[in-house]
Amino acid sequence: MITLGLTGSIGMGKSTTAAMFAARGCPVHSADEAVHRLYSGRAAPLVEARFPGTTPGGVVDRVRLSAAVLDDAEALRDLERIVHPLVREEEARFLDEARQAGATVAVLDIPLLFETGGEARVDRTLVVSAPADIQRARVLARPGMTPERFEAILAKQMPDAEKRRRADFIVDTGAGLAEAQAQVEAILRELAAGAD
Repeated sequence: MITLGLTGSIGMGKSTTAAMFAARGCPVHSADEAVHRLYSGRAAPLVEARFPGTTPGGVVDRVRLSAAVLDDAEALRDLERIVHPLVREEEARFLDEARQAGATVAVLDIPLLFETGGEARVDRTLVVSAPADIQRARVLARPGMTPERFEAILAKQMPDAEKRRRADFIVDTGAGLAEAQAQVEAILRELAAGAD
């Protein structure tokens, strides 16, 4: 089984591309979705112990947690020490299940794949990208998004050009869904040929 690490900066079309792989029968594990589940389950008491008042009703309040770690590198590292091992456990369980189910390609959707060294845990990497003006328009169309918040998010992510340089594959979503789907299909054909 080939493990494909999928990543991309905010607004590049990562979730849409992950869904394209899922629609073609590839099991997909989303690190973001895993964190959401953990924040309403196993991680909540651990987060509350380190960041009191962030889990009203036993569920992590992301706004309160964000305020607790904002501009505090040590607090952010503490949060990562709590959450990352739990996400990795879920990822390992997902990969075991995909292997047992006979999957030929399993996709790990990891927003900060390169930033966290996650590329060492996958066989191949894919970066979802789009021109900067398209990315900006997509992100600023989101409810509650401001140009300042967008710039702050970008500042914490590896530049798109560097991600593209490191990637084994690139899906450019700037030319529309049909073109992105064609790129996904070409990647799957190449991976299948390499697995033979």
